[in-house]
Amino acid sequence: MTSYTTIEVEKSDFVTTVRLNRPEKKNAMNPTMHREMSAALDELAYDDDTRVLVVTGVGDSFCGGMDLKETFFDLEKDPAEFRRVTKAAEWRSHQLRLFPKPTIAAVNGYCFGGGFTIVGSCDIVVTADDATFGLSEINFGKIAGGYVSKSLSENINPRHALYYILTGERFDGRRAVEINLATEAVPRDELSARVEELCTVLKAKNPLVARYAKEAFRQVRTMDWEQAGSWLNAQSQALDHASGTTWKTGVQQFKAGEFKPGEGHYAWQ
Repeated sequence: MTSYTTIEVEKSDFVTTVRLNRPEKKNAMNPTMHREMSAALDELAYDDDTRVLVVTGVGDSFCGGMDLKETFFDLEKDPAEFRRVTKAAEWRSHQLRLFPKPTIAAVNGYCFGGGFTIVGSCDIVVTADDATFGLSEINFGKIAGGYVSKSLSENINPRHALYYILTGERFDGRRAVEINLATEAVPRDELSARVEELCTVLKAKNPLVARYAKEAFRQVRTMDWEQAGSWLNAQSQALDHASGTTWKTGVQQFKAGEFKPGEGHYAWQ
């Protein structure tokens, strides 16, 4: 793997963990981090040794949002560079959201502003129950931009989204689960173990099927019923072609009493 300065990338047994690594800045995202995350995701998307991707933070923060000084003030007089950085920042809204393997956000602490887009783009979100979330943009005269509002609109109820967007009020990991921003909340000292447990489950699945299943869900959310039905039929046929009708292997193993679909997975290897 490439060597980075603002992130850490660790690979172990088909699980890749990417840690935002600017703890002295609460892991706020600066231009360098955007470029490095974009490059890392591009590399890992085609890495056969990565079946599950975990995103978390170093220290007491998940992500403190955008580094306002380096991203906005320092680039105020360089519009071309600002546009390049803005494009690189789409790793959260585009590369991560469409990443072809299961993704887990492990929210280990503070998560503010732009960090919500990271959370919203991951498939599963496990948070420390005492993590601190906040949409503080309104407190310094900005809107929740950079795809933050779009991410919120797809993940939580509009009443809850507007409440936190307009008040800037903080909330914890337990509340994040209540409003569907997070999948589950656990005590902070159990976060790593719970994420590892989920990784064990996810990496055992057929990675090709996981990719098609994830893409199917993401795509049909914006379709009507007729469009979704046609598209899903085509996606199922495409998977059969790509996998050599792997599902028949599963059915044969089920008929032979080798596994139960409700309790485990077939031997796809």
